[in-house]
This record gives sequence, C-alpha cells and structure tokens, in this order.
Amino acid sequence: MAVLPIIVAPDPRLKKSAEPVDAVDAEIARLMDDMLETMYAAPGIGLAAPQVGVLKRVIVVDVAREGEDPRPMGLANPEVVWESEETNSHEEGCLSLPEMYDDVVRPSRVSVRYLDRDNVAREIEADGLLATCIQHEIDHLNGTLFVDHLSSLKRNMILRKLQKKKKSGTLAA
Repeated sequence: MAVLPIIVAPDPRLKKSAEPVDAVDAEIARLMDDMLETMYAAPGIGLAAPQVGVLKRVIVVDVAREGEDPRPMGLANPEVVWESEETNSHEEGCLSLPEMYDDVVRPSRVSVRYLDRDNVAREIEADGLLATCIQHEIDHLNGTLFVDHLSSLKRNMILRKLQKKKKSGTLAA
C-alpha cells in the first residue's frame, strides 16, 4: 500500500467527472487500499479517486470515531438510489480544500448502490455522518466540491483563502 498525493483546489482535475469501473479487480482493490491509507494518513473520513488523480468512480470512507474499531468501506460506482426529504446541516471539510470548513445541507438519509471491494453488488442505507460523507465523496466523482453547495460569496472567499495559502507557502500545493 502507498500514500498517494492529494490534489488541492483549485485544480481543474477536481472538476472532471469520473468514469465507471467495469469491475473491482486487483487494480481497483489496490487503489481502494492505497486510498484508505492516504485518507488515514491525511487524516480524513472519506476520499474519492479524483482527489488522487484517478478519474474512476471509486470512493473510500470510514466514519469510525477515535477509540472505535475502524470500519473502512470501499465503494465502486456508488449511486444514490433514494434520498430522504428530511435534510441535515453538517460542517464539512475536504482533504482537497485543507483547513476550510462550512455548513452544507444534504439529505439526512440515503440508500446507495455500489460494488464492494470483492466486486459484490451491495446496497446500504446510511444516515448521519456516514450519509453526509458518502454524498460528499460521490459529489467528487461528478466534479463537485462541497463549496459548490455554498453561496458564490462564501465559495469565492474559501477559494481565495486557499489560493493565498498556496502562494504564501503555508499550504503544500
């Protein structure tokens, strides 16, 4: 396994849509493993393949809290097949927008269909932090960042702060 470099916004690669995978083979399983290692090292609770420069529809998540046993999940071709009308607002951050956070409103529960690490078709219902995290990562597969859910004023403020940090050298590019 390897820790992969994470792309930081604004980078045009983060705005591209990812391609579906045909199957979870050894290459995709290795990608999931590398992405999990990268996510844990960052540290984060979710990571999408486009964030490490791979335009494939693959995400990894683990929302276990400190002190709990890890619950890593690898999802290929994840697709929301149902979402609740009820919404929640969570403060979101992103490994591709380091040190930037804001509240995002999303459906509080979702049902997601995907291929697991063993290439088995699965469907789960998620709520709370897991639902938020999965929706955030699926957004990455569609070229959407959490700041795209904010007002243009808030989004531009966050992107300007990030650009300033990159230029000043206080943030790795």
